[in-house]
Amino acid sequence: MKSILLHIDSDRAMPARLQVALDLARASNGHITCLQAISYEVFAPGDFYGSAMAAAMPVIKEAAEKLRAEIEAALAKEDVAWDWHFVYGAAEYRLLEQAALADIVLIGPHDAGEGARGPSGMAGTLALKAPVPVMVVPADTKRFDVTGPMLVGWNGSAEACVALRRAVPLLAMASKVYLATVEEPRGEGRFDFPPLEGAQYLSRHGIEAEIVAIPRGDARISDTLFSAAQMRGCVLLVMGAYGHSRFAEMLFGGVTRHSLTEPQMPMFLAH
Repeated sequence: MKSILLHIDSDRAMPARLQVALDLARASNGHITCLQAISYEVFAPGDFYGSAMAAAMPVIKEAAEKLRAEIEAALAKEDVAWDWHFVYGAAEYRLLEQAALADIVLIGPHDAGEGARGPSGMAGTLALKAPVPVMVVPADTKRFDVTGPMLVGWNGSAEACVALRRAVPLLAMASKVYLATVEEPRGEGRFDFPPLEGAQYLSRHGIEAEIVAIPRGDARISDTLFSAAQMRGCVLLVMGAYGHSRFAEMLFGGVTRHSLTEPQMPMFLAH
């Protein structure tokens, strides 16, 4: 993945996101495109004459320039290629536009803003609409070891197949790949493509995958997959981005809010 699109913002996860971008760029001899967006929309409600926007914009621009100077100074010390795009507008839409010529988009688990804590609507929008995969990087990520073990959440759906295919460049570098299914009661599972077919697909790319069947239990599916990945020392959880179906609880249902607000490791999402 040589073209890495990095979302620049003042959120808690920015340092972690930058480090992961650097690790990916070094591993693939890639290029980082930094995208920093300032949105006017945050001032729209009730600001009929634009007075609040006019008063706040100089402060916001100053903060944005300070953040840019800090990150550019850090990048100047690194041995990777990069460039900077400063744009106006909602970050998720500007990222969608720029993603047309990217291989992967790196974002944080929260929406834009230093104090944002809730689940990321941006992650949902990008995962479902971006033409490339999205990696959600939690704030406590210290580095991304591209040779570390990786786990693919598998339910045999078309979305899971897309995520698997798009993750091949990363899975090919992993020391170990797990294809994990969460067992459902008889008749409730969704296996359009059994896990064996997913493993066979990877084998054609020179990737050996171990199939793991995890009991459903009482935990949420997302928590079950995170726990399975952590138990195996994985550095990445790969999964399909679902806009519907039972597995949607993992991303865009109630469970998702927990998963994307405080993910326990970097998540690779594709639709």
